[in-house]
Amino acid sequence: MTAVLRGVKAAIIDLDGTMLDTMGDFEVALNNMRAELGLGPVTVAQISLMVGKGSENLIRRVLALDFDEAGVAARFERAYESYQRHYIAINGEHSDAYPDVEAGLRAMQQRGLRLACVTNKPLAFALPLLKRKGLDGYFEVLYGGDSFEKKKPHPMPLLAACEFFGLPPAQVVAIGDSSNDAQAARAAGCPVLTVPYGYNHGVSIHETDSDGIVDTLLHAADLISTQNTAI
Repeated sequence: MTAVLRGVKAAIIDLDGTMLDTMGDFEVALNNMRAELGLGPVTVAQISLMVGKGSENLIRRVLALDFDEAGVAARFERAYESYQRHYIAINGEHSDAYPDVEAGLRAMQQRGLRLACVTNKPLAFALPLLKRKGLDGYFEVLYGGDSFEKKKPHPMPLLAACEFFGLPPAQVVAIGDSSNDAQAARAAGCPVLTVPYGYNHGVSIHETDSDGIVDTLLHAADLISTQNTAI
């Protein structure tokens, strides 16, 4: 499975569910939004099935718990504005890095890998969050869910990162926690590693088509390094 990592010179790393457990932020912001709309709270278990495909999709799915399609459409703009306002106010307060995230990023950087962060989170949320957690300095470029016309699982953001690096996709590994990341990588022609924690729409990561499952980003760094020194 790891032969595809030979010659890898850069890594594209997802944010929510891969580097940071942001479920607490989602819970607070969404429930504050719902309270403004006169709705009851949603649970972490419910939210975990909905995140990963961008803020617009998240808000529509949360509203769909209570309303039909017409009801969702009628309330979307107000709900989306409310969610953004509440999220930016608490961004990072209820989030924590997963084990060995910074150690993994440092190891990749020290071993000469170029790094990009590609997330479906809006840039206005993603950049302050990375800075708050002290992770922004590891990445040459950050692309959010609003950076391009399409977001993951479309390959467009990954291909843009490859172009930024000036590298063919085969030399850029994508690392993420969900089928979004794996599907985008496959479509872009990038090798892909997945982590077993995070948010994968309620589906086991073992059912996702990837080139391997890594326990942590440090494990990923070691695996990539081993394959490159074996060339």
